Amino acid sequence: MPDRRDHPPLPAALRPLGSVAETLYRCAVNTRNRRFDAGHGVEQFDVPVISVGNLSVGGTGKTPTVAWITERIIHHGLRPAIVLRGYKAGRSGLSDEEAEYLHRFPGIPIVANPDRKSSIRRLLQSEAVRPDCVLLDDGFQHRFVARDLDIVLIDATRNPFRDACLPAGWLREPVESLRRAGAIVLTHSDEVSSDTLASIESACREIAQEIAPNIPIIPARHTWESVQVGDLRAALSWLNDKPAILACGIGNPGPFVRQAAHCVQKVVAEMIRPDHHRWSAADTRTIESLAQQHGSILLTTGKDAPKLLPHFRDGHITIAFPRLTLSFDGNEHVLERAVMGAIRSGQRDTPTGRVS
Repeated sequence: MPDRRDHPPLPAALRPLGSVAETLYRCAVNTRNRRFDAGHGVEQFDVPVISVGNLSVGGTGKTPTVAWITERIIHHGLRPAIVLRGYKAGRSGLSDEEAEYLHRFPGIPIVANPDRKSSIRRLLQSEAVRPDCVLLDDGFQHRFVARDLDIVLIDATRNPFRDACLPAGWLREPVESLRRAGAIVLTHSDEVSSDTLASIESACREIAQEIAPNIPIIPARHTWESVQVGDLRAALSWLNDKPAILACGIGNPGPFVRQAAHCVQKVVAEMIRPDHHRWSAADTRTIESLAQQHGSILLTTGKDAPKLLPHFRDGHITIAFPRLTLSFDGNEHVLERAVMGAIRSGQRDTPTGRVS
């Protein structure tokens, strides 16, 4: 399906100015990064901090990656906290990712605030049971908080080495910033050829070799492990005889649409909206009309479900969404070892909130 990132974010009439604008943008980013490299404004906390982020605008799989890491940390008997920006909070006051995390991890501290330094400070001061570590969702560019491990996600279907920085392309910062990464995860690796995957990995290693020649680079794929239908968690086969309306407002809808088409009996309509879309009364009417016409369910994403469910409280339309997990084809121990190693080495007995 078409991807908005197939074209630069600049309007067509301004694209001839893209290279100039990109040069100015890169200069600003490099100046900012040099200040952070020198420690200006960076706050060190007395709990280990692990950041999950990316280089580009749009969906690379940060939320399922943070969820996977959270589950592994809990498995080791530790209590993490998740801190995120909280982009585009809805009527409930919750952002999409915050609502998804709260639904998936009841009892885990989850704090959404653009000022993540203040969020962590308040969290550590107010929590009756202090977290053993903090996970920063979308933290690679948020360098005001020192971290013990930077995990950078690269969507293998969107090779960053063939992209440009904003506004000529979709990169938030140059690929050279991968030198800061402590681990790299190549998401959607099953959707590209082995040659493409090897090329991206080789380019990553070439950048990282001076600082981290043995950096873990782990291919991963998003897997639907089950489907949530109300309070029930069903096998994926539940979808096989169901016609479905597909509805999503995420950064990279392609994988969702392709996997959904593979699972359901028939896709009767696709309602693809921009990332963080707020589902409206008009959307609701369209869904109701299509569902009545085709006798279909509504299949959405874990990110969209909390926003869509309040529109259909009467239960006359069945809403389902897949439960995602990451699959590493036997290499999950590599990422888990990096995470747990960072937590162990990041444990320190220092005053909370030391600023350089």
